[in-house]
Amino acid sequence: MPDAAEDAAFLTRNTVDALPASGLEERLRVCAREARPLRVKLGLDPTAPDLHLGHTVVLQKLREFQDLGHKVVLIVGDYTARIGDPSGRSQTRPALSGAEIDANAETYKKQAFLVLLAAPERLEVRRNSEWLEMPTEELFALVRTTTVAQLLERNDFAKRFVAKGPISLLELLYPIMQGYDSVATRADVELGGTDQTFNLMLGRDIQRAYGMAEQCVLTVPILPGTDGTQKMSKSVGNHVGLTESPDEIYGKTLSIPDAAMAQWFALLAVTPPGPDTGPRDAKRALARALVARLHSAAAATGAQERFDRRFIDKREPEELEVHILASGVDPAHIPAIIGEALGHSRSEARRLLAQGAVRLDGAALSAADVDLSLARLDGAVLQVGKRGFRRLRIEPDPGAAPLGPQSV
Repeated sequence: MPDAAEDAAFLTRNTVDALPASGLEERLRVCAREARPLRVKLGLDPTAPDLHLGHTVVLQKLREFQDLGHKVVLIVGDYTARIGDPSGRSQTRPALSGAEIDANAETYKKQAFLVLLAAPERLEVRRNSEWLEMPTEELFALVRTTTVAQLLERNDFAKRFVAKGPISLLELLYPIMQGYDSVATRADVELGGTDQTFNLMLGRDIQRAYGMAEQCVLTVPILPGTDGTQKMSKSVGNHVGLTESPDEIYGKTLSIPDAAMAQWFALLAVTPPGPDTGPRDAKRALARALVARLHSAAAATGAQERFDRRFIDKREPEELEVHILASGVDPAHIPAIIGEALGHSRSEARRLLAQGAVRLDGAALSAADVDLSLARLDGAVLQVGKRGFRRLRIEPDPGAAPLGPQSV
């Protein structure tokens, strides 16, 4: 029989808060008596198309629960994303379209599986539109569980209220709806970052109002970005995306400040090298481990070799991966090619073009170079940033007319 005290100590060892004190240990004992696994909840609002390493801190903690035999309930907040989580924000978040939310939701699920076990007995994936599309009478019953005074205890709301900044009624509904997710999924435990503590604790109050046992709350530290200071965020540009190429993940990891390495090793659950290892080699070990986790050990070795060749030996990549272009699409859309070949979103690709970070055969492209002819692209080397290289080739089409000027 599992040892509740031992499992609780393991699961809370690198969290910031485990609330209430000894709550997880007691819940483990209850579930053992009931011969069922814990239901461990995480909600993610699909407000951007990609997950990054910062998200894996909490995903890795969920995986630890799975490895001990418990069930993760991953909630894709397609309904709450329409509101926008106000946590830590000084102004109202812009609304997303339904199409954007749906597209991001599908991407989130695929990327979460890079860390989580996908077996049905260990994972349940839900969309909170399943229960938040509720009749008005049920919504009234839900909002009666919480007072305005409770909501104004939130730090971001309190600051805006004092500063006479706008707080929409929709934003006030957000933590209530997130709390109802815990009711709908019968959560035993909920995880989140330290910026989510208020929402997670409010979930306990709402469960109690519905006559349920209150969930335990575990908060995890927030991973700093590649700048070593700010929270990792795609909008800030200090992120490492889960679907980025091995070369991008490797190179971005090497760019973090030495002072941030200990946090990255600890929060990303990577075993650090021995104490005699210098910062340079420690950072290379960290980069290899992250590429191996998200791609493969062979990809990690290849990324290191290509980095050394390019930035230490000062040579161009020896063997370039080829990206095939569709022969029937002329001119070709460069942001789409960047997205397909190197994993960037189209909006990010346009930003990189505007910054002069995209090159074709060594010549920088501009924001105006969004559509280029296949004749110009065929055989060319596309470079995105310092580390993203692809050789472009046109898909063979025997029935197509030859490209370029023809003799007559």
